[in-house]
Formats: sequence, structure tokens, C-alpha cells
Amino acid sequence: MDLGIKGKRALVCASSKGLGRGCAMALAAEGVDLVINARGAEALEATAAEIRAAHGVEVVAVAADITSEDGRARVLEACGQIDILVNNAGGPPPGFWPDWERDDFIKALDSNMLTPIALIKALVPAMMDRGWGRVVNITSASVRSPIGQLGLSNSARAGLTGYVAGTSRQVASKGVVMNNLLPGSHDTDRIKSLTEATMKREGITMEEAVAKRNASNPTGRIGTAEEFGATCAFMCSQYAGFMIGQNVLLDGGAFNTTM
Repeated sequence: MDLGIKGKRALVCASSKGLGRGCAMALAAEGVDLVINARGAEALEATAAEIRAAHGVEVVAVAADITSEDGRARVLEACGQIDILVNNAGGPPPGFWPDWERDDFIKALDSNMLTPIALIKALVPAMMDRGWGRVVNITSASVRSPIGQLGLSNSARAGLTGYVAGTSRQVASKGVVMNNLLPGSHDTDRIKSLTEATMKREGITMEEAVAKRNASNPTGRIGTAEEFGATCAFMCSQYAGFMIGQNVLLDGGAFNTTM
């Protein structure tokens, strides 16, 4: 299927590895030129070189902290005309509710709510002027089914979800499609760290922790960055024009619901 986005230009945040990398790879496979971003320059440049070699698209790599004002300014300066925005940032650390103070919540909001909003405000007006745009915000399955130890993430991402629900419907008539993509457990560093935490907390081996994690999902496994990226690419495609303000859950059926 031709997704109809060849020649478009996308900003994919936090894309040197994990789910952001999966999204960047999938968009590049469709002929989309990229601006990619991450804090670590070495991993970012390696990903940029791999994408160029595999797909022959233009890739601009900007090593910066997208959650800081200076980092966002550097990324936006390199962007030029952006047709597709994929918002992504690492989640705040896990913990226990009595331990979180106001500063912890402010940091979580800055990273996982206010940064995506700032990029939307910076890039969507020009998309509206051109009459075409796509925004995919990578949030979390915890928006639908909260995870106790990820209370900071639950809170910040739920706030972004509320913002997108209203904003997406205000920009849709101008050809800008805005949705959220909610990952469950995928093969990323984040899930590896949570699995290691389970191993230490329960005094079991890594193999036992992985088996326990996988057994909790109806598919008997965790997701891959490749299938996550393919879903993101579809949400950026010419076929997604009637998908407005949706929360697309990609969790292998872990959240058990009828509707």
C-alpha cells in the first residue's frame, strides 16, 4: 500500500532508538525526509546513517534535549517545512506515590505534556496554512489503564491527552490530523529497566522476569519497534484524514475492555 506521503518532511523526536526510531524507520521507508532528534549524539548519528543507507532519504540529525527550551529551539531551527510531527520523549522514573513532590510533577509535565504542546504550537500553524499535516503523539497505554508505579507518567500523559482531544478538533478542518499512539509493553530500554526492577524486587532471575512479563499479555510476547513504527506511519498517511483526536492503543490486548 502506498501511504501517499513520499516527499513529505517529518520531525521525529527521541528517535535514536526504541519506538521513536521505529517510527523514523517506517516513515523513511515511505520516502519521508526526516529531522531526527535525541540527546545522545553518537547513537543519533548511527541511526541517521542507517536510515540514509537503507532508504535514501534526507536525514538531519540534531542532538539536543527536546524537553528544554534551548533544545527545542535548536531542533526547530533545523526543521524547515515540517509536514509530520511525531512527539516523543522518555517517561519519568517509576516510584511510589508518597515519594513524589511538586518538582517531580513539574519535570514530568515539562517532558511529557508541555514539550509536545510547545512543538504543536510551533509547527501546526504552518501545516494549517498549507492545508495538510499530521501529528502523532506517542503517549502510553497507561492513559487508558493507569500503572501504579508510573504515576508521574499517568498524570502528565493524561494531561496531554485532554489537550489533544480539544485541539485536534479545532485544526481538522484545515487538513491537520492529530492523534495519539499508546504503546503497551514493547522491546525498548524502558521495558528492560522495568523488567530488571521486577527481577530485583521479587528476587527472581531475568529469564523468570521476562517469562512473567510475557505471560501477562494475550499474545505471549511484547511488541516490536517495527510494528509500532508501521502503525505510526499509517496514522501519518493519506488514509488517516478522518481519524481525528483518537487514542490508538497498541498493547497486544493487555487492556481488557469491550469498547
